[in-house]
Amino acid sequence: MKIRVGFGYDVHKLEQDAEFWLGGIKIEHSAGAVGHSDADVLIHVICDALLGAANLRDIGFHFSDTDPAFKGIDSKILLERVLGLVKDKGYEIGNIDSTICLQQPKVNPYIPQMKACLSQVMGIEEDDISIKATTTERLGFVGKEEGVAAYATVLIQKV
Repeated sequence: MKIRVGFGYDVHKLEQDAEFWLGGIKIEHSAGAVGHSDADVLIHVICDALLGAANLRDIGFHFSDTDPAFKGIDSKILLERVLGLVKDKGYEIGNIDSTICLQQPKVNPYIPQMKACLSQVMGIEEDDISIKATTTERLGFVGKEEGVAAYATVLIQKV
């Protein structure tokens, strides 16, 4: 069986009164992530990890932040498209391991809802999706609540 791994990393600035999308769900908070799309940092790192594992470059290559077609787009749509590219190369997801770095709001209560949403979008079992959350102990841009960061590692396997 041929397997491949991929890694993703992304950051987004937080701004007051912006919507906060994370893992495909909207989280109520005084600040949200901003970007060309809906700025869902967790979905973006999963996309990058999947694309990297399949040797398909990165999310910016496929969905440019200068293309008006992707302005404000729901990142779940981008994830569906990435899955199509990965499947076209003959791979399926083995598992995903991700970490969200965010000082506030606390993410742990939302993890089951994020896993359910991502499981539905990707057509995989919730048990194949790990989402962890951590703060940065008030250090750096995350600790100062200026931004959110996320990491993901994926395993894909030849079908």
